Amino acid sequence: MYSEILVPTDGSPASDAAIEHAIDLADRYDARLHALYVVDGAAYSSLEAGAEVVVDALESEGEAATGRVADAAADAGVDCVATVASGTAYQSIHDYVDEHGIDVVVMGTHGRKGLDRYLLGSVTERVVRTSDVPVLTVRQPTDE
Repeated sequence: MYSEILVPTDGSPASDAAIEHAIDLADRYDARLHALYVVDGAAYSSLEAGAEVVVDALESEGEAATGRVADAAADAGVDCVATVASGTAYQSIHDYVDEHGIDVVVMGTHGRKGLDRYLLGSVTERVVRTSDVPVLTVRQPTDE
């Protein structure tokens, strides 16, 4: 059913929950896992000095986040490709899906409600609404 599975990550606990599901799916279907971290450098372009430092730090964070996914996948015996890309998050995810023949996207969600959700927006929600392939959303576990 699935041969190429994408799990975008931002290194958050919500992503961690999605990563577990993505690895399980990849293992179950003998699929290749793709871990993607997107650096949106445009968000920091207004900084006169230091934008490059911020982008470099985000790229390092992305390497670490995708590396953790690759390590977890390797521990489970799942083949994984780790990528750090630049651009707008939802568009970069769509581009990656198209370029790599992704069958399903597994994404975490913070489960925000009300004004927080409206003000902060949601990359996951935007991908769900505009994706040509199925998107499995995994809600971050609560501490309740």
